[in-house]
Amino acid sequence: MPIEIELRQLTPAQTDWQRVLDLVLASFAYMDGVIDPPSSALRLTVENLKQKAQAEIAFGAFEDGRLVGCIFCDPRSDCLYVGKLAIDPAMQGKGIGGLLLQEAERLAREMGLGVLELQTRVELVRNHAYFARHGFAKTGEDSHAGYDRPTSITMRKPVA
Repeated sequence: MPIEIELRQLTPAQTDWQRVLDLVLASFAYMDGVIDPPSSALRLTVENLKQKAQAEIAFGAFEDGRLVGCIFCDPRSDCLYVGKLAIDPAMQGKGIGGLLLQEAERLAREMGLGVLELQTRVELVRNHAYFARHGFAKTGEDSHAGYDRPTSITMRKPVA
């Protein structure tokens, strides 16, 4: 039986930010000990998530009123940058990430931005493949401060 997911914007005043934080941390937990440097998700707090939602546009995916996914969208001059795509580990593989990426595409088109952009860590090859299946292509590499090797890749997807 297919699940029914409702997407809605997460607003600073009307969102349970502790639940969002818990979701992101649970979703990113598999990266512990895998990526170097550690994920910036580990530095998130309820307060800085609220601030992030004021500066960016966040969407939540809800099943029966329960938050099961989120994405943050940051409008930039040449693209809509997407980050902190997080899916409840028990709900992964059910298409929720794809729905959130589609919502980001809709927003990009609405804002007149023709490209989605994201970054993912070099070590997370399954993420590279996931985003490639959703139309993203690698466009560059970056290094975190203090590293002499690439630590993340940039991927972009044109949206019509």
